[in-house]
Amino acid sequence: MRVKYNRVSTLMQTGNRFEADKEKYDLVLLDKISGSVNFKDRPKSKELIQLVEEGKVNEIVVEELSRLGRNTGDVIRTLEWLEEKEINVVVRNMGLQSLPNGIKNPVWKMVSTIMSSLYQNELESIRHRCMTGRMVAVQQGKIFGRPAGSNESDANFINKPKNKKAIEYLKKGRTLREIGKILEMSTKTVMKVKKVATKLQMM
Repeated sequence: MRVKYNRVSTLMQTGNRFEADKEKYDLVLLDKISGSVNFKDRPKSKELIQLVEEGKVNEIVVEELSRLGRNTGDVIRTLEWLEEKEINVVVRNMGLQSLPNGIKNPVWKMVSTIMSSLYQNELESIRHRCMTGRMVAVQQGKIFGRPAGSNESDANFINKPKNKKAIEYLKKGRTLREIGKILEMSTKTVMKVKKVATKLQMM
């Protein structure tokens, strides 16, 4: 089975940019989740992992290595696991394959490790710039958060799409930390969702 694995960072992204890929696949999977979440913890990745363990997959195609993740250690562990399973991994934007025609590519490990490190550095750089920008804004008098004196009703809060999704995960027994990672929410917000949902008898 030849599987295409796509990932976008947020629930708001559609994945339409992957439509440029006109190749044929037996299965196309799309995870809408941050690249900082470990590969094995993503909803669609779990489906893919199950198929690999059942011996049904022989090739996995991704647009770029960052689709597998932005944590170097996790990406390397994932690639090593796929190598053990003798799965050919194709990275389209690099024209690189791990096991072309079943033969180990001698430059694969070196290139994949370097590229994964670059993606992680890029993510850390973005976070640093955001943090710096926020600090500068605070120093200039900008106030973040809800204006003083304003209140949001429990009903409006709990009916936000992401908060409703959080309730679904809470009902499934997911931990606050897991839900925060999956939905890119702070643990504090997830705790508030749980508290309000319990108050409104939604759980």
